[in-house]
Amino acid sequence: MESPYIPKGTRDFSFIEMNKRNYLIKTIREIFEIFGFYSIETPSFENISTLVGKYGEEGDCLIFKLLHSGNVLKKKISEFLIKTNNKKILDEVDDNLIKKIFFQKVTNKALRYDLTVPFMRYVVMHKNEIIFPFKRYQIQPVWRADKPQKGRFREFYQCDADIISSYNSSLWEEIELIQLCDKIFSKLNFPVIIYINHRDILGGLVEISGIKNDLWKNFITSLDKWNKIGRDLVKKEMLCKGISSQSFDKIEFFLDMKKNFYEKKKYLTMAFKDSKKGKKGIEDLSFIYNKINDISLKKTKLEWDISLVRGMNYYTGTILEIVPLHNNNTSLRSISIGGGGRYDKLSNLFGMKNIYGVGISLGLDRVYLAMEKESLLDTIFFSNYPSKILFINFGDEEVLYAYQMINFLREKGISTQLYPHAVKIGKQFKYASDNNIPFAIIIGKNEIKRRKIKVKNLREKTEKEYDNINDVINQLM
Repeated sequence: MESPYIPKGTRDFSFIEMNKRNYLIKTIREIFEIFGFYSIETPSFENISTLVGKYGEEGDCLIFKLLHSGNVLKKKISEFLIKTNNKKILDEVDDNLIKKIFFQKVTNKALRYDLTVPFMRYVVMHKNEIIFPFKRYQIQPVWRADKPQKGRFREFYQCDADIISSYNSSLWEEIELIQLCDKIFSKLNFPVIIYINHRDILGGLVEISGIKNDLWKNFITSLDKWNKIGRDLVKKEMLCKGISSQSFDKIEFFLDMKKNFYEKKKYLTMAFKDSKKGKKGIEDLSFIYNKINDISLKKTKLEWDISLVRGMNYYTGTILEIVPLHNNNTSLRSISIGGGGRYDKLSNLFGMKNIYGVGISLGLDRVYLAMEKESLLDTIFFSNYPSKILFINFGDEEVLYAYQMINFLREKGISTQLYPHAVKIGKQFKYASDNNIPFAIIIGKNEIKRRKIKVKNLREKTEKEYDNINDVINQLM
């Protein structure tokens, strides 16, 4: 018999890992709600028409498509093969024909790729029930048919917070989201840096460099790799995609500029003197940067990265990327733990205009791995035990006597376990220790006779007797 295994890019989580993950979710959820965001959920799969065409060509290729189930699939395939009158159709047709015709016959649904596009579908469908501006958060899994590697999974959780307005957008929404991130990472005691840029800044670079409009997608697709593969390889890729060396040389200085915000602003303001887009981008970033400086951040640095793109097609304005700060205050740029931006035209793709959105997304799994690497989650398991008390089992008579106390503790919200077997007491204590249960209550025949409750502190290895269960609660809480 073949040994069981799980698909690549997925994971099982132990109760210790779940304890830490639940702590992160609880912390993030609490801060979302403190900032006035309301929770919603959307289905794990959507109609393909909802998802395709929103992420760009590369993103569309990573969408997990779901086949029709049962007899529907069999019927559709049979109809297709009969219609083509060719038994070797799969061997002879090219990929485009399979994609355009065959896939349409066997699938019309897909696992969600992110939470933003399904959320916009939700907004359009429920527009008459929503009070705008609408602040929502979602903490749910998403799926991507990506190549699994360290820190990159096919199934992972996203924690999203978005603000949707039915009238013109406000840059105070971006400021709120930056403050939200700072509050979350301050609570987690995990310093981060938020890189910020603007799609109109990128549009301005295209204008001053002379890059043709039809090469815009090629430009941003290559530029998105600036911090991953470096300037030389990005230039090589751009040249292969039809962008001239002269155009690249005109903007290379700005992309690689190592200066503070105001120095960058000075240089780009001069360069964008004839670029309407570029001026708008600088104006927006200046407003955000100045107001953030007035408000101040605790655990977060804000830095302008002119090369930042964010790959999603739906972004229209500000874009953000969140990266951990190492102990020596250096950025771990290769580890992105979140990102986001403004998407003021996404609703147009669903037939609804004048809906303006901005959001931030934290990758729960990326945050977890980054904090684990810095040993910031080591104490979480030991401070968040699954149960607080274990009742030692001496036999049916003693358990029956103790059960009134067990129920009372549970009604008070104190997690309490009963060891199910009357085995050696040492084995029961070991179970408690292995499961990080700090207290054991011992009620044997002697305790029943004397009407006492014996409590053992398993960490300090001390014992104490109490006269009633309320005294126990007062001592342990």
